[in-house]
Amino acid sequence: MLEPVATEVLTRIVVVSPHFDDAALGAAHLLCAHGGSTVVTVCAGKPPAYPAEPTEWDALGGFKAGDDVVAIRREEDRAAMAVLDAEPVWLDFVDWQYLEKHERASREQVADALEKALRAAAPTAVFVPMGIANPDHEITHDAARLVLDRMPGVAWFAYEDSGYKHIPGMLAWRVSKLFHSGLWPTPAVVSAPPDPERKRRAVDCYVSQLGPLERDHGLSTRLGAPVPEQYWQLAQPPEGWEGLTQR
Repeated sequence: MLEPVATEVLTRIVVVSPHFDDAALGAAHLLCAHGGSTVVTVCAGKPPAYPAEPTEWDALGGFKAGDDVVAIRREEDRAAMAVLDAEPVWLDFVDWQYLEKHERASREQVADALEKALRAAAPTAVFVPMGIANPDHEITHDAARLVLDRMPGVAWFAYEDSGYKHIPGMLAWRVSKLFHSGLWPTPAVVSAPPDPERKRRAVDCYVSQLGPLERDHGLSTRLGAPVPEQYWQLAQPPEGWEGLTQR
């Protein structure tokens, strides 16, 4: 018989977010249902220098040359977290759009900083992105995978990356990759009653993200449907089932 995730497992929740908006987009109902949770945003640092002209994403959000984009987005995040009754924690890694590939942090560097933040929060459960279709999402997931092995006493879950999960094959690719790594992802029954109005209010706090999210991810269509949030438990396979990985 399918059992819901035990209440005590969800006593202290941390949601790991690649960017400022990802937790609100992919795990808002979870945060609404469990007030006082923590959201650790990985790519919340300022670049050494902004480009002379805003990136395409930033320009769609209304930014002009000379704007301190990260400072403004931190304030948006602070407002959204207040709506969701969550505590924001910001790591200093830089959004990939500002860096050359060789300048980006390694998963080991991200893992070390993430582990420190998680231990400070002392969670009973950690929710990380599936990590698909975006370099920052992928490295956040890969770093969390390293930390998972260092913190075995915590319950680990993944949430689906809003928008990216609709790209054909991307979510299936991650599920397959996890399955063959020996860490089985299983849809979990998590107490998180939907609150679409509150989620919309939180997402609307990210004013500078709404334009590009609408253009690239059909934000209004997804929120209006509404597309459900799904959480996957990450755990070792049941005893005796390990051989299925080889099939």
